[in-house]
Amino acid sequence: MARRRTKKRTHVGASNGTSKSQPANSSASRTPKSMVIRIGAGEVGSSVSQLVKDVRGMMEPGTASRLKERRSNRLRDYTTMAGPLGVSHLLLFSRSTTGNSNLRLALTPRGPTLHFRVEKYSLCKDVLKAMKHPKGGGKEYLSPPLLVMNNFTSPQLAGGETPTVPKHLESLTTTIFQSLFPPISPQSTPLSSIRRVLLLNRELPTSSSSSKADGSYIINVRHYAITTKRTGLSRSIRRLNAAEKMIKERKNKRSIPNLGKLEDVADYLLDPSAAAGGFTSGSESEVETDAEVEVLETTTRKVLNKKQLEAYRKSDSKLSRTEGPAVEKRAVKLVELGPRMKLRMTKVEEGICNGKVMWHEFLSKTKEEMKEMEKVWEQRRREKEARKKVQKENVERKRKERGEGEKEDAVDDEDEWDSEGFEEDSDDEDAMEVDDEGPIEVPAG
Repeated sequence: MARRRTKKRTHVGASNGTSKSQPANSSASRTPKSMVIRIGAGEVGSSVSQLVKDVRGMMEPGTASRLKERRSNRLRDYTTMAGPLGVSHLLLFSRSTTGNSNLRLALTPRGPTLHFRVEKYSLCKDVLKAMKHPKGGGKEYLSPPLLVMNNFTSPQLAGGETPTVPKHLESLTTTIFQSLFPPISPQSTPLSSIRRVLLLNRELPTSSSSSKADGSYIINVRHYAITTKRTGLSRSIRRLNAAEKMIKERKNKRSIPNLGKLEDVADYLLDPSAAAGGFTSGSESEVETDAEVEVLETTTRKVLNKKQLEAYRKSDSKLSRTEGPAVEKRAVKLVELGPRMKLRMTKVEEGICNGKVMWHEFLSKTKEEMKEMEKVWEQRRREKEARKKVQKENVERKRKERGEGEKEDAVDDEDEWDSEGFEEDSDDEDAMEVDDEGPIEVPAG
């Protein structure tokens, strides 16, 4: 008999599912999760829809990459499900009636929300077409990217001018972007897991600009893949190392150098012809020193048992291992993956897209207007608390009425059951009396 299949991907006990000891929405140990959403799925256009897919790839792996929106979906539908699913950030793409593409970055469940206007953007396919050697999708998206932020806090302006964005809002924006991805610990995070870089560069406002609002808070978004290679080796040796890896992995062998016509491998290394790629010039193996980093060499070590460990400690081989771990130099190169975006922050508000405006790029209010606005929002808060109190009282009252009603129904059901039982007993007695009288004779025709 065939063995019954056990589902391991989507059912209880799956390796990617939530465990019973740790709920999905626990704020203590959860990693940031995001949802990239199109508001008005059929109205944003094909280009913005593709941009949403590219941003989902950029936010991998902690995002809903297969989310499908409907025209009937509203913002409340996503905020309602954000709590049970453990979603911490919402990235909402929309298009206004004037044709502007907008991005809203909101924190759940209570905000705040950052409003951006997408002034320029380039899709991943456009970035890859413009490159001579594009980077294909591989294992880069299995781990979150390294977040690099630049100029998010504006320096002190000359002449005592006040910055266009207050300092506390700059720190708030910095904190929100930092919380998009899990923090990286330099002591425990392996270097091999960092395969991508997300660069956020803010354009600082210049005093020479004609308008004070120009360049107030503009962020350029770039997405790169990290590639490394050993330095100090010629092209021929690198080809031999690559050929050895291909033989082990059983991949295509076309790039393996042909050494059939040579008598010795030294002829291949020292051949001055360009085809052999030997040590013809020192510039072949030279790399810019700024792009070089020193990393520990990835070597496998044998695990010793207790007896072997004691023998190793007593032996003299310990003296030969007093040197530090092997260190190798690698050249780091960034290959752009896309997408590119130029974001201009227009508004910051409390709550999720419906709270008090904390800052606006195009509107400014006096102190009196700010006080009036505070009074209005305080009145709204009191009214909301009063409505919640009334709703809670109504729920408790209906629950009590429902409980008393259920008790009365239970008592009525017991009385009805008893009466029905008595009626059945009386019917049985009548039937017994009829049986005592004897059978009824029917005259024959």
